[in-house]
Amino acid sequence: MGRIWAIASNGFREVIRDRVLYLIGLFALLLVMALRILPEVAATTENKILIDFGLAAINALGVIVAVFAGTGLINKEIEKRTLLVLIPKPVNRAEFIIGKHLGLSAVLAVLIVAMTAIYFVLLSFSKIDYPVGSILVSILYLFLQLSLVAAVALLFGVFTSSLLATLLTFGVYLMGNLSTDLVTLGNLSRNSSIQTLTQGLYLVLPNLSLLNLKNKAVYNLLPSPLELLGNGVYGLVYTVMLLAIAILIFSRREF
Repeated sequence: MGRIWAIASNGFREVIRDRVLYLIGLFALLLVMALRILPEVAATTENKILIDFGLAAINALGVIVAVFAGTGLINKEIEKRTLLVLIPKPVNRAEFIIGKHLGLSAVLAVLIVAMTAIYFVLLSFSKIDYPVGSILVSILYLFLQLSLVAAVALLFGVFTSSLLATLLTFGVYLMGNLSTDLVTLGNLSRNSSIQTLTQGLYLVLPNLSLLNLKNKAVYNLLPSPLELLGNGVYGLVYTVMLLAIAILIFSRREF
């Protein structure tokens, strides 16, 4: 655990040095502009669009960090040759992958907490009513989703270039959020080959829509506690499985 903690701490500092915290300022600027502009151009006088915009912005900026930082963590170590120094030491490759993921997850947690605090402060300052409990639950599940996406990014990063890993991770993220729609589209096509393909993608890809609660949180319509628990366990198990695959591939790589 000491070695994993050391790698996680180093990974945390490494990502922070990439100026990802500037995204907090960008988020605050975007939200201030939205609070000023959206009420004037929106077709409705309700504030739901402002609440939804803030959650969508937290989601989008978090995904950007998870994908770009996650895909580069391993490749940077390989390119800088620092990995060659670590491997001969008493640090096995499983500890290296787990530590990197924990470090990136910590960065995502800090980023999400900071943006959520700004989000609540600006909504309260603008005297907008919002369901605090539902939004906090959706933020927690957003963290689980981003942690899973970070695991996908690390998985692709251990055996491909940073550019290809980034494209593949974004692809998994988009298709994971649309996996249910893919099955529906396959059924509508009435083509057995397409149906088999879409059902296969549905089974293989993570169903990220289970962890995307922002639209339901805006209207305070969250799933039942039992369903929430099942979705949370699904996200954690899938993340562990992805990390296990990444460790297996990484352990067989020669440097």
